Amino acid sequence: MDIIQNWLVDNQQMLIDFTIKLLVAIAIIFIGKFVANLVREGIVKVMRLRGMDEAIISFLGSLIYGMLFLVVIITAISHLGFNTTSLVAIVGAAGLAIGLALQGSLSNFASGVLLIILKPFKSGDFIDVAGVSGIVEEIHVFSTKLRTGDNKAVIIPNGKITSSTITNFSTKPERRLDLVIGVSYEADLAVTKALLTKLTNEHELVMKEKEVVIGVQELAESSVNFVVRPWVKSGDYWPLHRDLLEKIKVALDNAGIEIPYPQLSLHVRKEETNES
Repeated sequence: MDIIQNWLVDNQQMLIDFTIKLLVAIAIIFIGKFVANLVREGIVKVMRLRGMDEAIISFLGSLIYGMLFLVVIITAISHLGFNTTSLVAIVGAAGLAIGLALQGSLSNFASGVLLIILKPFKSGDFIDVAGVSGIVEEIHVFSTKLRTGDNKAVIIPNGKITSSTITNFSTKPERRLDLVIGVSYEADLAVTKALLTKLTNEHELVMKEKEVVIGVQELAESSVNFVVRPWVKSGDYWPLHRDLLEKIKVALDNAGIEIPYPQLSLHVRKEETNES
């Protein structure tokens, strides 16, 4: 006991200093935890105001809080006089190892965050991306679900989406329909143009306030190609495309205007042989 008492007397000041540092370190942890919570709640509130997905909000909120609290712990340990260089190096190495192991998943996650923030498309939009065309059904953290025209569900990793060209057919309320109609060289071009103009302008889905472009586009090898370019509401694009093509075909047939198609002519030559 005398040895312990003598050691306590000799190291009284050191113990007082360490106790003060310990109390300050504990205060740093409590205050740091409170501040980290405030920062997390503020960021979560901003993300909710921007209409971000709840899964993203929850994950990012937890990630931000964890990183801030780790900084607080390291600061508290450092205040006690311990060397935190090795601890920081170990944490960094562990983080690097985890990042490399989850590289693909982290890439998809980061891409999912970008999709939700930048919003190049939303649920219900018809898009073409990564070689797939379909309606966006769900946007998740790691992947996006599309429904194709033949009712197949296609799951595309978000990393593949952000690295591809995205064509969104639903962003604009209006679209231009581009049709190419080929007629034979014997056809009367004026009559053909008048017929195409009449059919297009009279169609109920064509926007009357927009200019319709109809004219000769190309003198091809076996046909004179007319271009027909009316404007239509985006939701009526495919109904107009199908119906107008059908009406044009029927009208051209009734008018006796030929729509040429590739044909193969086979000529057989018979060689005569002289018998001696």
